[in-house]
Amino acid sequence: MTTAETASLTIEAVDFAVGLTYDAIPEDALKIARRCVLDGIAVMVGGSEQPALEVMARYIDRVGGNPDARLLGNANKKVPAHLAALWYGLAGHAMDWDDTQLSEGSGRMYGLLTHPTVPPLSACLAIGEMLGGVDGKTFLTAFNAGFEVECKIAEAINPDHYARGFHTSGTIGTFGSAVAAAKMLNFDHSQMAQTIGIAASLAAGIRANFGTMTKPLHVGRSSENGVTAALLVREGFTSNTEALDGKWGYLTIAGPGGDPDLVLGRYGNPLTITAPGVSIKPYPCGVLTHPSMDALKFLMRDENVKPDDIEKIKLYAAQNILGPIRYDFATTELEGKFCMHFLLAAIAIAGKAGKREFTDEFVSRADVGDMQRRVETIDDKEIEAMGYNRIRSRVEVITKDGRTLELWAYENYRGSPHNPLTDDEVEGKLRDCAEGLLDEPAIKSVINR
Repeated sequence: MTTAETASLTIEAVDFAVGLTYDAIPEDALKIARRCVLDGIAVMVGGSEQPALEVMARYIDRVGGNPDARLLGNANKKVPAHLAALWYGLAGHAMDWDDTQLSEGSGRMYGLLTHPTVPPLSACLAIGEMLGGVDGKTFLTAFNAGFEVECKIAEAINPDHYARGFHTSGTIGTFGSAVAAAKMLNFDHSQMAQTIGIAASLAAGIRANFGTMTKPLHVGRSSENGVTAALLVREGFTSNTEALDGKWGYLTIAGPGGDPDLVLGRYGNPLTITAPGVSIKPYPCGVLTHPSMDALKFLMRDENVKPDDIEKIKLYAAQNILGPIRYDFATTELEGKFCMHFLLAAIAIAGKAGKREFTDEFVSRADVGDMQRRVETIDDKEIEAMGYNRIRSRVEVITKDGRTLELWAYENYRGSPHNPLTDDEVEGKLRDCAEGLLDEPAIKSVINR
């Protein structure tokens, strides 16, 4: 157990995860966790029909193996647990519609630490199936354990980890999946530490692959690798039991470094899922883009602006938004998720951006391309000087009849803990994701569960 002399991120993570019980999880955290699970299932259902899943299905067929767990979208097919987790994770991030963790520490990009739900949820689904089913309390306890450890590690690591090009949902997400899987398997302290140690050597993902199928593969692999780590430990595999810490630990190597004091003594105190919280996304793209998209949506609504009225759209923002959103013109829906020109064009033309808009067919439409060319992004140093503790931007619309209309994006953006989606909106997101895949009785069954 942890003492003042032996305190480390790994030891404290192990103590927290092994000791966590359902009764110790506050009711507000359980409520949010249920919303996150529902949202995670929704984006997995929607993501299951993305092209990347067709490729993955062929790969899994070739690999084969023990029939441990079903694949989402094919209840008659069972595959090894680690491949099921890979499938769930890939589907859950395929549309980039899964939730995001908010940051606390100075210098960290607000809302840009990790996508916390899908890796531990994937592990719980895969291991739960492998075990022949578990009760809801066991499932939610394991999910919360993985979620919390993932978020605290993401908070502790140097923000250069992401800025230099690592994709945190692929790297740090591995620890969320690993801890959730180990908790589902009821591991003791030594086994939990060994699982985290193996996970530290498997964690990977680089931002060079944003805009391709490999971006969601990062979350698929983080889900798979965590399950693999736990199953290896179950068979007796060993690792360093303090792999997050020290000269050769994960924070030092992949950070480089970090600020453990932000986290030490704070696993579960409070749970990150409640403070600073988690954002459930209204749009299937990077959370940093959402306030700007909403600003254009509300500006056009309030000023009764139609697509044909628009001469130009200008977005004023800082590098915390413009840096990660890398494409100037989208030619595919995967590029569109990281292209402010497309995202604003979709809002301008369709008034929304959901599953139907994030298709290659919609992106390639002539009117969408024309609207993309009307969008300009401006690196605004005044907004930059305000800091990254909120997602700030300003949208300006110049109309063909000579008007200039502007609106600041809400700092407390829709979906954030400060302005959360309603339960009806979360359920509506499931309906959007499940369109053409699940009928209404099936959707209601998922919601009720």
